[in-house]
Amino acid sequence: MNARFTITRLGSQADGVAETETGELFIPFTLPGETVTAAREKDRATLMSVLEASPLRIDPACRHFTECGGCAIQHLEAEAYHRWKRDKVAHALNSKGITCDIDALVPCAPQTRRRVVFTARRSEAGMLLGFVRALSSEIISIEECPISLPEIVAKLDRLTALAELVCATTKSFRMTVTATGSGLDVAVHESGKLGENQRRVASNFVIAQGLARLSIDGEIIIEPKKPVVMFGDIAVAVPPGAFLQATEAAEQAMADIVGRHLARAKKVADLFAGCGSFALRLAAKSEVHAVEGDAAALSALDRAFRFASGLKRVTSERRDLFRRPLTFKELNAFDGIVFDPPRAGAEDQSKQIARSDVPLVAAVSCNPVTLARDLRILIDGGYALKSVTPIDQFLWSPHVEAVALLEKPRRRR
Repeated sequence: MNARFTITRLGSQADGVAETETGELFIPFTLPGETVTAAREKDRATLMSVLEASPLRIDPACRHFTECGGCAIQHLEAEAYHRWKRDKVAHALNSKGITCDIDALVPCAPQTRRRVVFTARRSEAGMLLGFVRALSSEIISIEECPISLPEIVAKLDRLTALAELVCATTKSFRMTVTATGSGLDVAVHESGKLGENQRRVASNFVIAQGLARLSIDGEIIIEPKKPVVMFGDIAVAVPPGAFLQATEAAEQAMADIVGRHLARAKKVADLFAGCGSFALRLAAKSEVHAVEGDAAALSALDRAFRFASGLKRVTSERRDLFRRPLTFKELNAFDGIVFDPPRAGAEDQSKQIARSDVPLVAAVSCNPVTLARDLRILIDGGYALKSVTPIDQFLWSPHVEAVALLEKPRRRR
């Protein structure tokens, strides 16, 4: 049954929150101050109509908004949207008793996302390729995507055709598409085991469409052109399905902040180094020890360093930093640290950093909650938090990146 609600604030996932007698009710696609009707089910509700709209409500940028689960908040005016993202970082820090001036949000432009994860499934009506509806398993086929690079959107029909060619399962599977300097790199996951004829037909299609590479579950099916991305001036041939920051502009913004902070460091440890987006840039001025658990990513980093010129020494170490973080004694060999862990954060590694006397630390995170936890550990260990910069590389989503810079006086030995 529909009922009338007043929205008081935005929740952490961009849902509007209404206060009711039985507690908070979350209503997607609503804004503070609005009066709406919605169909309630437990603590969530489906928006039926907006009776009194917020003056901050705008028309969404995409026809698929509210259906496709990719974006949550296209309907909020830009300045208010930027404040909301910045406040997410501030609230997370405040929850751990951390007070610090939060810099203005570094914004994200539309049509800049270079790495897009689609979901695909064969249906009676044909191949579906798109994004999953929020809180559902339903795939919404898409015809546009205003967050993604135009070269990805322009090939949606051909990517759908490729999904059809590699599909050997009745279940849903993922297709990660990355725009590189060599063309689109397509990494498919859980599409089933291909027969020889399927491999041949898919390979011919990749060549005909000018794609750089097709891999399935980490196996390269065909690679007409090695996918290459630039980390600053350094070319890196990335492995299949490699992690990359979502947008090139956000990556450069983070690298600039980190680079300025660590400019005085002669030796830097890059923890959770990935393919080297920080390490290879930092090596222009500092010796860098890159630590990463993924062998393929580390190999790409090392290969890029060996073929580059003008860099200081870069060493690499394969190590699971969740199971075996660098100890404070190992860290004391460095003048600076940058760490950029997955969303789970780096709790155990932060405890070791806190015990060290490394003077300069840069913490990068896509999760303000775990960032706040890790910063609390570092601050309790004697570090002073100098700045926090939120960076919006996940446009119109609830997610926000942040770079925190810390310092500690180095003890005399």
